[in-house]
Amino acid sequence: MSARRSGLEPASRLASSVVAGVMCMLASLLPNSAYAWGADGHRLVAEAAEGQLSASARAEVARLLAAELGATLASISTWADEVRSPTTASWHYMNFPRDAGCIYSADRMCIEGMCVVGAIERQVAVLASQAPDEARLKSLKYVVHFVADVHQPLHAGFADDRGGNSFQLQAYGRGTNLHALWNSGLIGQWPGGLPALRAAIAASPASESAKPAPAAWAEESCRVVAADGYYPPGRQLDPEYGQRWSATLTKRLAFAARRLATVLNEALVTP
Repeated sequence: MSARRSGLEPASRLASSVVAGVMCMLASLLPNSAYAWGADGHRLVAEAAEGQLSASARAEVARLLAAELGATLASISTWADEVRSPTTASWHYMNFPRDAGCIYSADRMCIEGMCVVGAIERQVAVLASQAPDEARLKSLKYVVHFVADVHQPLHAGFADDRGGNSFQLQAYGRGTNLHALWNSGLIGQWPGGLPALRAAIAASPASESAKPAPAAWAEESCRVVAADGYYPPGRQLDPEYGQRWSATLTKRLAFAARRLATVLNEALVTP
């Protein structure tokens, strides 16, 4: 019996290693559809917002971030994804029913505040309060992330396809879904790379089409998703899709940065 076990164990370990390797390979092929904008998008928003902070807000941000060596708004912008849990997962998005006409209803779409709109409102309140610095730093991290999240159109998309996660398509020679395409695919394919996109965000017009409130930002994102042509026909990304939606992508990132700066400027007023 002992000899038989010793003969089988290496094979068992080999099989386990093969299975683990296959699972890792498959995981690497799956689109990263859980996170809004991807790391690059979040950092771009945070960088652009930092340049629009008031002197008072900039000083208070620096004071709070000093608790973590080398931290910047850009470096903390992805923290909320890194610590995401079953409890906080719903804080990153909200879903509109198709029959809602992109009109937000907290009772219907954000029960007990468990959506990105409610999360922004709660965390801004903590940031603007006299709470201990540790709690306010945590809220700062959430606010920087969630304001960017709600401006990714599919983080305020439709419930029936889970914000585009269930809409499979072919793009850039591979299978993906619409949510992942807007998270990082379009950013990754931006002509000229991140420096060019950063310049486009900085040059984006300052006019806005929604009042500065999280619910309005979510409604604005929903209207983008509802626009004709947003869902690629035939589930195949044509070569012109990125060009057609480039101005919208730039505007969403620029609005996120501008509104984040406004939120921080108002919440971090020195008494």
